[in-house]
Amino acid sequence: MLKKIPIGIDDFKKLRTNDYFYIDKTKFIEEILNDGAEVKLFTRPRRFGKTLNMSMIKYFFDIRESDENRKLFDNLYIKNSSVFSEQGKYPVIFISMKEIKGTTWEEMQKSIRRTFSNLYEEYKYLRESLDERNKRKFEKIWFDEIDGSYDDALNFLSKILEEYYKEKVVVLIDEYDAPLTMAYEYNFYDRASVFFKEIYGSVLKTNLSLKMGVLTGAIRVAQAGIFSDLNNLKINTILSETYDECFGLTEKEVEKVLKEFDLDYKMDEVKSWYDGYKFGNVEIYNPWSILNYTDEKKLKAYWINTSGNVLIKDLLVRSDKTTFDNLEKLLNGEEKMVFINESIAIGHTLSPNNLWELMLFSGYLTIKEKISENTYLVKIPNKEIQSFFKILFVDIIFNGVNNSITSMKEALHSKNIPYIMTILENVVINAMSFYDVSKKYENPYQTLLAGFLYGLDDFYEMKSNVETGYGRADIILKPRNKNWAGYIFELKRSRTTDIKKEAEKALNQIENKKYDTLLKTEGIKEIIKIGLVFDGKKVEFKYYKN
Repeated sequence: MLKKIPIGIDDFKKLRTNDYFYIDKTKFIEEILNDGAEVKLFTRPRRFGKTLNMSMIKYFFDIRESDENRKLFDNLYIKNSSVFSEQGKYPVIFISMKEIKGTTWEEMQKSIRRTFSNLYEEYKYLRESLDERNKRKFEKIWFDEIDGSYDDALNFLSKILEEYYKEKVVVLIDEYDAPLTMAYEYNFYDRASVFFKEIYGSVLKTNLSLKMGVLTGAIRVAQAGIFSDLNNLKINTILSETYDECFGLTEKEVEKVLKEFDLDYKMDEVKSWYDGYKFGNVEIYNPWSILNYTDEKKLKAYWINTSGNVLIKDLLVRSDKTTFDNLEKLLNGEEKMVFINESIAIGHTLSPNNLWELMLFSGYLTIKEKISENTYLVKIPNKEIQSFFKILFVDIIFNGVNNSITSMKEALHSKNIPYIMTILENVVINAMSFYDVSKKYENPYQTLLAGFLYGLDDFYEMKSNVETGYGRADIILKPRNKNWAGYIFELKRSRTTDIKKEAEKALNQIENKKYDTLLKTEGIKEIIKIGLVFDGKKVEFKYYKN
């Protein structure tokens, strides 16, 4: 009988006791014990097994229910390791920061109090061992009181745990950067960063009760010195060669999964869709996608990471035309050389230069080759990312226009030109501020509409500024189905008061320079040519159907 597929199961005990399929990652425990660093930070994209690994560490070390937890590791690698003697020896604090949310600092403070109150609920038995002063301090946090010492909550809890168990404490902080990213999104990062700097510093640096600290997150936050006090911190990113097999699935592990569920004959297709990531020196697959594919048995995009989109959008707003040209090349399967410094300064110094490393650490790009120190060739990892990246790109820039994409597909298919123009005009009206209507680009309208039209990828291949005939067409939409109409757009800024005449000239340019050559060569029989002229946010057009 096949085991259950653990989709969305990130609690190690639940996974093991309910007989879910599990790929043995317990060597990770041996590695962190043999690592001399007192505090370790692991940055990986979302859905690559960070929370499950942290849960595994918790059940391994936790002194509570140690005998029962020992059974969870039967028939796993760690059971035969020399470090298994450390099992069940230490009190453990495990907290996930992704539960801390809020669109204002006041809202986030309430969420912080709630999160720490729930954490203290797990340790309410400690109250009876505390003196009056410490008992009162404990209960202020436990009862979610405003004047509790929340910035010292983890440090204080570790001290009373050590006093109770006479053993130092293992501190596990999952998704440490999640509230910081949200604070950045809603413009109270400075206030939030002060709090998290204090709480991380107090529990991980000045804490004499600490046995080991392990943090996970998507990015390394450099701004405001979040870790400036932690000279005992060892940082492990996707570029690090150590721990390279601990997160995600290796090819051998994917083969094991597929064989278990009688899908091993699909390995080549699975590789093209979900392989392509590189952690250290190892090729890695996204476990979320593999498990969902194993369950549904359909090759499609399962993994969508929204965690870094706020930062990516902010960088795109401040990027130039060169950035969008490079994005287009990446979307077309080309590579790009980038500089990576492994730290994302998400405060006031967030720079457009950080776009590529943020996309890399968020899982949208992967390392193809290391050129020199801090310089790499990157590319889009696989078909899964390729298939949804263009839609995601549109959603990041044109938030809330998914319905417009759907309407555009219908309008293009039915050749409803007036409706096509209405949609494009609405895009310009609603999103033009994103691109800065100033002289930032020679033709911001082309960049804007090209970005929007990326979302048509399953119906049309969008080509921008492509060579064809006697020149370069601004935008060509090549239909995936050759029986559909193809489209050519020539875009102009208004230079005179006679905008209709300018639209006629733009249409004539398509004819005179034979921009339809590319589509004809591809076997597209019906071609619709449209000349557009923009005057601010107003659009005038002329078109011709052959």
